[in-house]
Amino acid sequence: MLKEDLTITIPAGVKRALKIPERELTTRLRLELAVHLYEEALLSFGKAMELAQTSRWEFAEELAKRQIARHYTEQDVDEDIAFANA
Repeated sequence: MLKEDLTITIPAGVKRALKIPERELTTRLRLELAVHLYEEALLSFGKAMELAQTSRWEFAEELAKRQIARHYTEQDVDEDIAFANA
């Protein structure tokens, strides 16, 4: 898998204001971004899961916990079939 870095600069005051422990900051922000982009239909489930660096089940649980409905597209069906056949 090819990776391309994207850096987002967060002002120091905003970073200090976040109520997230420093050791969890990167992981949590990746998850928050992935969930939001999925909710807004800007990323598919698979790509949002990849961004969050979670398993399919962990990401689905996170969406359920937040009461975010799954957008089940034909691409999702294809991914589920491929996953089931693997």
